[in-house]
Amino acid sequence: MTHFTTTDTYIADIIAWREHVEATLRADDGWLTVAGLFWLDEGENKAGADPSLPVALPADSAPALIGSFWRSGRRVVLQPAADVDLQINGKPATQHELRSDAGGTGTPDLVTIGALTIFVIERGDRIGLRLRDRNSLARRTFRGRQWFSIDPAYRLTARFVPYEPPKPLTITSILGDTSETTSPGALHFTLDGQALALDTTRSGERLSIVFRDLTAGHETYGAARFLTTSLPVNGLVELDFNRAVNPPCAFTEYATCPLPSPQNRLPVRIPAGETYQGNH
Repeated sequence: MTHFTTTDTYIADIIAWREHVEATLRADDGWLTVAGLFWLDEGENKAGADPSLPVALPADSAPALIGSFWRSGRRVVLQPAADVDLQINGKPATQHELRSDAGGTGTPDLVTIGALTIFVIERGDRIGLRLRDRNSLARRTFRGRQWFSIDPAYRLTARFVPYEPPKPLTITSILGDTSETTSPGALHFTLDGQALALDTTRSGERLSIVFRDLTAGHETYGAARFLTTSLPVNGLVELDFNRAVNPPCAFTEYATCPLPSPQNRLPVRIPAGETYQGNH
C-alpha cells in the first residue's frame, strides 16, 4: 500500500483541481463557448443569421431572423419571430422582458435555439447580449490549459488585515469601463524577501484576487490572473499561487474582465499557476 507524504497529497490535490478547471472551461456553459457580444442600441435590435443584422448569429446555426431584442434604458424585451423554435429557460418563447446578469452577479434568462444560447449582460452603462455556441471554433480547437510545474514554495500563509470600514475600489475592465466595489481587507505575505499585499473582494464564501506580477505578458496572460482563497481562519489565509488561473478574456475576445488595482500589481515574478503563450 502506498503512503503519500504531505507533499505527494498536495500535488495530487492540485492535479485533480487542474483537471476540474479544465473540464469547467470546456463545458457547455464554459468560456470556450462564448462566441459573440453585441451591445444593444435603444429600440429594436434584430437578431438572426443574416450578417446585416445588429445581432448577427453564426450562419449555420440559426434562421435568418429569430426575432428582435427591444432595448428601453436598462430593460430588454424579446419579441420572437414567427415559426422559430426559440426557448426561454427551456420553455417556448413568447414576448418576454429578459432578466440580465446584473453586472455579472445575477442569473440571467437564457434564450436558446439549437446549439446557441443568448443572454443579457450589464456592464456599466452598456447593455448587451452575450452569445454562447456549443459548437464554437474555440471549443473545438482548444489544446488545453498550460501550467507551470507545481511548486509548494508558492503555497503561502498570508495574514488577512481587514479594512475598517471596507475600502472603496474602482475596478476598470479590459473594455475601459469602471465599476465600484469594496475590499474587506488585504492579504499580507512575504515572497522573495519582499513584504507584499493584495486587496481582496468577497465572492460568496471565498475571497477573490485579481493580480499581475512580473511574468505578465511574457510567461503569463498580460492583463491579469485570478486567484481565490478561503475566508480567514484566526486571521490567516492559505494563498496558493499554484491555483492562479487566466481570466476569461484569455480564452475569448467577448469577455469583459476586470484589471488589477494598482495595489495588486506585484513587483516580483510568480512562476506558478497557469501560463499563457497566446496559442489557445
